Amino acid sequence: MSLSTPAIWIDGERANALPLPDRGLDFGDGLFETLLVVRGIPLFADLHLERLALGARRLGFPQDALAGVHSCLAPALAAVGEAWDCAALRLTLTRGSAPRGYAPPELAIPRVIASASPLDLPSAELPRPLDVGLCDIRYSVQPLLAGIKHLNRLEQVMAAAEARTQGLDEVVMLDLNDQVRSLSAANIFMLESATLVTPPLRDCGILGTRRRLLVERWSVELGIAVLEQDFSLARLLAADEVFCTSSLRGVQPVGRIGARRWSEFPLCSAIHARYVRELPC
Repeated sequence: MSLSTPAIWIDGERANALPLPDRGLDFGDGLFETLLVVRGIPLFADLHLERLALGARRLGFPQDALAGVHSCLAPALAAVGEAWDCAALRLTLTRGSAPRGYAPPELAIPRVIASASPLDLPSAELPRPLDVGLCDIRYSVQPLLAGIKHLNRLEQVMAAAEARTQGLDEVVMLDLNDQVRSLSAANIFMLESATLVTPPLRDCGILGTRRRLLVERWSVELGIAVLEQDFSLARLLAADEVFCTSSLRGVQPVGRIGARRWSEFPLCSAIHARYVRELPC
């Protein structure tokens, strides 16, 4: 079986158009998760669905909203597993159709959109180091939306546009207090005096699934101390190593931020090797 690129399902059925109106399009009233699917197996699906459930509670979606996600995920995974060895599968959950106006309907019927595109299989080799810069756009502060993957991603869109304009792979994003929070599409870690440090994401940013695995599981297995702590750009540039994590990148070293360069990545290599052990054979 072959699939067009991207392949799209709406509420479990193959589709090529979004029924309108939809509050996800109108107001960004929704959530999404991007899963790495290797040989038909969605990696760490439980963590993605936990974060999706957290977001649904924060936004006041109906309690059974995730039931539709589970029923729509199965046909998409089956088709993707037949078509490709590796794919990115995006699950989008919107509040569905409603009359005009900001106020959500009392009886919302959430809509589930799944879209898939092929990817290269993850390699056992450490990915090439990223060329990173600094962007002008800053994270705004909204604790209620911090951590979850809501549909309002304009800060990341603008940051990614800056990276492309500068010919960079990625950019470091700061908050309004000049504290490092993430890259535009990945969580960030630095090694400092044998301790791994990553920013807390109380007020902004996304609590990534690979970030969670590293903080809660992999660091313990590897005997690495981890701190969630605020830090400045100057402190980041003084680090012994810098790397990032995301659902599609996995674990990837940062080779340059501005004029600061790194050429050796022993800790990142060890964590990447631990990540690779999670991949289906």
